[in-house]
Amino acid sequence: MKLRNVIYCGDNLEWMRKMSDEFVDLIYADPPFFSNRHYEVIFNDGAEIRAFEDRWKGGIHHYIEWMRERCFEMRRVLKPTGSLYLHCDWHASHYLKVMLDEIFGYSNFQNEIVWCYRLGGRPRKGWPRKHDTILFYSKDKELFYFDGDSVRVPYESSGGYVSSGRKVVGDKVYYVNPRGKVPEDWWFISALNRQSKERLGYPTQKPEALLERIIKASSKPGDLVMDPFCGCGTTIVVSQKLGRDWLGIDISPTACKLMKRRVEQAGARNVEIIGLPMTIEELKELKPFEFQNWIIGAMGGTVSERKVKDMGIDGYTFWDRWPIQVKQQEKVGRPVVDEFETALQRYGERMMKAAKERKNGTFRLKGIIVAFSFTKDAYEEAARAKSEGLEIELLTVEEVVKEFNQ
Repeated sequence: MKLRNVIYCGDNLEWMRKMSDEFVDLIYADPPFFSNRHYEVIFNDGAEIRAFEDRWKGGIHHYIEWMRERCFEMRRVLKPTGSLYLHCDWHASHYLKVMLDEIFGYSNFQNEIVWCYRLGGRPRKGWPRKHDTILFYSKDKELFYFDGDSVRVPYESSGGYVSSGRKVVGDKVYYVNPRGKVPEDWWFISALNRQSKERLGYPTQKPEALLERIIKASSKPGDLVMDPFCGCGTTIVVSQKLGRDWLGIDISPTACKLMKRRVEQAGARNVEIIGLPMTIEELKELKPFEFQNWIIGAMGGTVSERKVKDMGIDGYTFWDRWPIQVKQQEKVGRPVVDEFETALQRYGERMMKAAKERKNGTFRLKGIIVAFSFTKDAYEEAARAKSEGLEIELLTVEEVVKEFNQ
């Protein structure tokens, strides 16, 4: 099993259970928060979209048990010198702390780091919530690696102790470090605003500066950093930039493909994604947005940025901008083709108007519907539409997969 500079797609619990003991130097984990939200994510390049769910119908205890299994595996794969940084917020931080005390041991708790920021809304009553919690645990209370010198920051004041360069306490003399101080356990690091060059549209994306501090302090160049909830890949990108090896896991095929692009842009070469769904049976098990993303990506197309009132258009072919509709269904019938005809006609009217404005009145209109199978009347309706000048191609998922694998 490849364990360095690779991305695994799928449930991190299943992947971690296949891994050997004590081979990871540092784990940063940013799991779904217990916030009962549902995000619809559109990445800034407009090419990827996914549903990002953070819902726990079984309540907080269901969430903690879900996390417990994964934290047990995280501890198992850590070296004796290794550490875990678990990122959470007020919804579940206190429950997670108790659970981690049980798994890692109360004495191996090192810090509750408070990450402060200013972005976001403010309540009408009460104090604005402007921080997350990062729980820092070591595998062993004595052996864990920590390099505070690598993350020193300037002193806030230039007077008194700092200006004199020394401080006497009893018979001891303390000298000011010219490189600054080791940060306290509260960090003010700006969250990503909408104008940030780092921002990809991922709702829980963390700034690279936050990961840089953690990775520098708790690993050495050449060490292995793992992120089992890798999302858009910030952890592995920063690890790559800092000369660490890395291992990323995420359940979303869309997120895995995004992090592959990001880490290769950061200098990694020929990054492999292991576990991407490829068979018909695996594709049937994907969530709707993930299935849609996979199909359109396999066709070399781009996903539609509009997911509400999109007129049944889920994406477009890359070169010709032909609309694509994706159905995760068997036996798609005539009503679906009828509705797509209407969407296709409206789209054609807009495109023809744009072509005329560019003084180029030529535009070939075609649409594609992808599904697991189609009924006889669906094919008959597509043939009828073609006889009237409206071309609709009915593609099966099997045909898309076959073409993708060639």
